[in-house]
Amino acid sequence: MNAIRIDGKAIAEALRARVARDVALLQAECNVIPGLAVVLVGKDPASSVYVKTKAKQAQAVGFNSRQFLLPSNVGEAELLELIEELNTNDAIDGILVQLPLPGHINRWRVLEAINPAKDVDGFHPYNVGRLAAGRPALVPCTPLGVVHLIKTVVSDLSGLNVVVIGRSNIVGKPLAILLGDAGCTVTGAQLQTRNLPDLCRNADIVVAAAGCAGLVRGDWLKAGSIVIDVGINRAIDSAGTAKLVGDVAFAEASERASHITPVPGGVGPMTVAYLLANTVDAAVSRRGLSLVPTPDAPTLCHLAP
Repeated sequence: MNAIRIDGKAIAEALRARVARDVALLQAECNVIPGLAVVLVGKDPASSVYVKTKAKQAQAVGFNSRQFLLPSNVGEAELLELIEELNTNDAIDGILVQLPLPGHINRWRVLEAINPAKDVDGFHPYNVGRLAAGRPALVPCTPLGVVHLIKTVVSDLSGLNVVVIGRSNIVGKPLAILLGDAGCTVTGAQLQTRNLPDLCRNADIVVAAAGCAGLVRGDWLKAGSIVIDVGINRAIDSAGTAKLVGDVAFAEASERASHITPVPGGVGPMTVAYLLANTVDAAVSRRGLSLVPTPDAPTLCHLAP
């Protein structure tokens, strides 16, 4: 079997196009331009590249995009003061504080300071609780992207067995809730899980988000399964060249799976695309508006009843 690659770049591009249409509609009919503020503390190279990507794509879809670049020695109180200013700024609909933060700053104190209505990362305990309760909420972007990718392969997830490897608050835990709500039987696993290969062999879908390069081998997979690789790891090949690899042994897995995401070019683009989608959702929700399908147009902006 030669697995079909799930093209996250192309799927994310289509999602960004939808976001751009919604932004144009909001501006034309409601005089609303969604605003996204991204806060970066320090000069971590990977984080800096990621923030630039987010800002570039936000501008491309028509957002009011703002970046706040703070030195690594910034005080926690100063960072919290900036967040409070953004909370009260009506032109800002989404606030994202790029992680990780320097060790002298309490990550949870910062995340909990963000107004839940502007928490486009979906990390605030308020939004986490609403997600767990099955209530409308801003949901972490990567899990939303993973579910979207899976649904491009199979639209009805009811009754499917899924193994999610990784129990992080950013990916594994919220993803398990989303897939469970979609009707899947979800097994949450981690590196320490006993008989992990056997669990994967019984799964219709395997999502690897453990941060361990090449963890999932080809013989771990059921023939015809769907494999979603969330891992992003730096590795050195035999020629001494650095490259990005996932948590899945891609070549081996491709011989067993029916569909698989590559690294890079799979889940990563979807994460940024859903950040943009979440920002539009926040802009709409904060103002009591709705974007709804109509027979003659993709969406229509109006006051919610």
